Amino acid sequence: MDAIEHTDTRPWLSRLLRPFSKVQPNEVATVILMTFAAFLLLDGYYLLKTVREPLILLQGGPEVKLYLRAGQAVLMVGFVHVYGELARRVGRNRLLAFVFLFFISNLVVFTILAYSEVPIGLPFFFWVGLFSYTCVAQFWALAADIYTEEQGKRLFPIIGGGSSIGAVVGGLFAKSLVPYGPAALMGTAVLILLACVAIIIWIERRSSGQNRALHDTSHHEEPVSDRGTWQVLAHDKYLWLIAGLVIFLNWVNSSGEYLLDRVVVAAAHETADPTRFIGAFKADYFAWYNGIGLVLQLFAVSRILKLVGVRRALLVMPFFALAAYGAAVFFPVLAIFRLVKIGENSLQYSLQDTTRNALFLVATRPEKFVGKTFTDTIAVRLGAIMSALMVFIGSKLEWSTRTFAIIDVALAAVWIVFALWIGREHKKRSAERDAAQPATSSSER
Repeated sequence: MDAIEHTDTRPWLSRLLRPFSKVQPNEVATVILMTFAAFLLLDGYYLLKTVREPLILLQGGPEVKLYLRAGQAVLMVGFVHVYGELARRVGRNRLLAFVFLFFISNLVVFTILAYSEVPIGLPFFFWVGLFSYTCVAQFWALAADIYTEEQGKRLFPIIGGGSSIGAVVGGLFAKSLVPYGPAALMGTAVLILLACVAIIIWIERRSSGQNRALHDTSHHEEPVSDRGTWQVLAHDKYLWLIAGLVIFLNWVNSSGEYLLDRVVVAAAHETADPTRFIGAFKADYFAWYNGIGLVLQLFAVSRILKLVGVRRALLVMPFFALAAYGAAVFFPVLAIFRLVKIGENSLQYSLQDTTRNALFLVATRPEKFVGKTFTDTIAVRLGAIMSALMVFIGSKLEWSTRTFAIIDVALAAVWIVFALWIGREHKKRSAERDAAQPATSSSER
């Protein structure tokens, strides 16, 4: 792991960032670059998400959307296997460049096809899911690799703020580009992602240059892993626990999204213009949870991590889900599900994601890149598969919305168990790193 320590000092910028988290003057330049890269990545993703959503809900409906999310897991298994083999052959710098440029080249092809009015709805839906989870996982693997555990706890909330701002700006930017058609949105995303890659390369060079100056023995151009994906996972309890948490997190989240879509579609059919009703509702919904998530990310996450630590912060969202879906059991109406999902998504995209990324600060490099790619792609989609199976069974048995909410309450309880279990393993690893590197690590509160 690289501790970012540059000789240049920017005390005024350090003070400017103080309302969000404590940043040392010699950390300012890199954290600003990381934050801007996170902003661009999410900005580009929300342009693509805006293209994707209408193709699914009105053409297929909420059930089809959920089933297709589950189907992405099959594609992800093959991709993660190829990724693991690539990680055995190239170093960190080349691995990141290859992954990002691969997806950008795909997007160029989609842009051309969209401009030519070729039907791309189904393949584009699959591709967006693979792109978003893989590239975001790569970005946070890099962040976990260049920062120490102590730095990560302080700086990840700021970097995550870049993601949150990017999501909000991306949604607003996408709205202004919608009249120009899908090709315009995709082409703009290509340019944004190219800028993101350029910044990541800049960060890599700063990190590598600093390592040489410090006579660091870690070589980033050595292969990231000496084992394939499945060998890395085979006997890694920590990764499997994180995967379990991710599965239940996304099982509950996907189920909740389905319930929201279900009540939204039902309400829309009672209006004169269902398309306009759904579009307006979704735009308002995205704006609210992204806006609240941004405020939490900028002003609450770093303080929560400082106050209770990574392990306890991991429990906040599952306890919220337990209480929120418990309320939905008694009041299964659109207004309640809107509040439940706004709260759930705003917590996930701020505190939960930052805390989950921080779990990899105590991981090995193969765990950060190969393992995290697995947990952030396949494990995510396994949660969607479980949700899809539940919806399929529930549809056949004609379960009510209240029944689905009761199941979500039970799933949230299991999610809490996984969070507690991971906390024990994280505490063990953190203590081991403290013993090995007392000068660069800090104990968990």
